[in-house]
Amino acid sequence: MIKFIDELDFDDKRLFLRVDFNVPLDEKLEITDDNRIRAALPTVRYAMENGARLVVASHLGRPKGEKRPEFSLAPVAERLGLLLDKKVLMAPDCIGPDVEKMVNSLEPGQVLMLENLRFHKEETQNDPQFASSLASLCDVYVNDAFAVSHRAHASVVGVPERVSVCGAGFLMKNEITYFEKAMKDPERPFLAILGGAKVSSKLGAIENILSKVDSLLIGGAMANTFLLASGYSVGRSMVEKDLVETAKEIMDRAKQSGTGFFLPVDVVVAEELGPGVSFKAVSVDQVPDDMMIVDIGPGTVDLFRDEIKKAKTIVWNGPVGAFEIEPFDKGTVEIARAVGSSPALSIIGGGDTGAAVKKAGESDNVSYISTGGGAFLTLLEGKELPGFKALERCASQGS
Repeated sequence: MIKFIDELDFDDKRLFLRVDFNVPLDEKLEITDDNRIRAALPTVRYAMENGARLVVASHLGRPKGEKRPEFSLAPVAERLGLLLDKKVLMAPDCIGPDVEKMVNSLEPGQVLMLENLRFHKEETQNDPQFASSLASLCDVYVNDAFAVSHRAHASVVGVPERVSVCGAGFLMKNEITYFEKAMKDPERPFLAILGGAKVSSKLGAIENILSKVDSLLIGGAMANTFLLASGYSVGRSMVEKDLVETAKEIMDRAKQSGTGFFLPVDVVVAEELGPGVSFKAVSVDQVPDDMMIVDIGPGTVDLFRDEIKKAKTIVWNGPVGAFEIEPFDKGTVEIARAVGSSPALSIIGGGDTGAAVKKAGESDNVSYISTGGGAFLTLLEGKELPGFKALERCASQGS
């Protein structure tokens, strides 16, 4: 069993807190959305208030093992300090003698931000020496970075293997609690909505949840492969022809198990994917050969909305159209509104889906928006997260 931060003793101890502060920056290197920082504040504040000498670690962007100033966490340290109303110290690196000196001079309640972990290629390689160097900075390890817990990186699995006291933060606790509510003992009817570009990226999730849900709604470009497998022409739409037979097998399994399996009944088509192009809604059996599917149609919105109204538990991962380009965001926005107006327990799988819910103004009306798209999808596939496994192993050795 994973221990959580409120079960650990770290008074006057060095606490290494792995967070996900991979926030977007503009060309002036100013933060445009600090939600990921705010999401970790309950854990950060709890650690400070209970006497931790707090060492905060994260990655930012994709520096690919190079020290690139545009990926420095300095702006993040400044924003964290503003949100905490307390100065956050900034380290010149995440390992080395200078960093060790700063860590060891911290007073209880003080906070030090390490520089970008991915300035070192050894982070993503889970290099043993690098992990040991990070582990030497702490007495206690806490992971509150759900979004990277599907990665076997040094700061995610290597450090807790080398620290005797480990746990998860409050954000991680929320992720685990809500996911288990949905997947282990859901109130029924249990509905899943899966979208996005490719069947291949969601294949594991579909196969895992097919026997667990009462109904499954399929949208986005991945629906094209299922439409093709159903005998419809999809014109110039994105499609994975090598997965057509797999799509047929999935639909057969759904039919045999009595799981409701819903594909679009109409779609929005356009000559190309871009702003300002002409478009129209057509039935799925009337997609022109020279056009591509870019969104679900109004009839599909009504069909999906009716299923959403019946549900008591909803899990949604992936937009149902090219929502990043107006007006092809309409289907996804309408689905977000339907989920937001539902009294069901509704869990949104991070990334694009969370952005779509926010765009629709429904963030406060869903039960929970996950902070990690990839990690959420890994759980949907029924796989164990390396970050979770590392914390469980640490807890069992410490008990």
